Amino acid sequence: MKTNLRTLLTAGLSVLALTAMAQQEIVSLWPEGKVPNAIPNSVEEKTATSGGIMRISGVTVPALTAYIPAKEKATGAAVMICPGGGYSILAAEHEGSDLAEWFKERGVAAFVLKYRLPTPKAMTNQHEVPLMDAMQGMKLIRQNATKWNVDPSKVGVMGFSAGGHLAATLSTHFNKGAGASEAAKPNFSILLYPVISFLPSISHGGSRDNLLGAAKSDELIRYYSNELQVDASTPPAFLVHAEDDKGVPVENSIEYYLALKKNNIPVEMHLYPTGGHGFSMRTDGKGSVANWPKAMEGWMQSMGWMK
Repeated sequence: MKTNLRTLLTAGLSVLALTAMAQQEIVSLWPEGKVPNAIPNSVEEKTATSGGIMRISGVTVPALTAYIPAKEKATGAAVMICPGGGYSILAAEHEGSDLAEWFKERGVAAFVLKYRLPTPKAMTNQHEVPLMDAMQGMKLIRQNATKWNVDPSKVGVMGFSAGGHLAATLSTHFNKGAGASEAAKPNFSILLYPVISFLPSISHGGSRDNLLGAAKSDELIRYYSNELQVDASTPPAFLVHAEDDKGVPVENSIEYYLALKKNNIPVEMHLYPTGGHGFSMRTDGKGSVANWPKAMEGWMQSMGWMK
């Protein structure tokens, strides 16, 4: 009897897992064979989990995974989520799917962006590629707005660490370079412990070197230092950072905040004394930083993006 009960429970859990997976739609960013800057069959994608963190490496086929709330719960708002990982891996669970489920429960459509990881083995002009994928992701969300019950004027971007750099780059470079378009512009950004600057004094060197590679000129360093690229067209932002972050200095968020204020862009910033780096929603034992999701929820409600 115990064996039969265990079998039934296992089968039931498998059905639930398959049902949950079926509710998520995976959309390729680019038509097959038309991925820009790609060097075909060059790098193998791998997924591994250690220390409770799932890491995806070798991404060369970018995609969006859609988490769509029930129609009766949908607010019309949407968020494209860019996981972090220093532009070398994607922490696609605790900085991706976990947040997507959180937004979905609150009526906000969420899309986890699996963007290509820059490497000269897999692409030309590697520094252009993550931004190309982010721009294309935003365009696809708006192109499918009716299908996904999304209001095209309420589509934001969220990013963590190096994913925060990509989200901030999208916010400040949507009208620059290949793929530039108003359709790629986020209506708002949510940035957690983001890499903002590539200037030596506050940069996360690994993210900078992985993105820029051998083309690491002073000109590109300034171009991708997003605090220097803010202007009147940059969207509003919500910033979260821990002051004891040893990976990405808190000055990254502070400099972006000051640049937004200088340009009269609405911005809300929450700095916490402890929390370290990479906490996402895993904040047990990290002090007051555990309150950041509630603060973000209040901000989104005040801006009309969440009920």
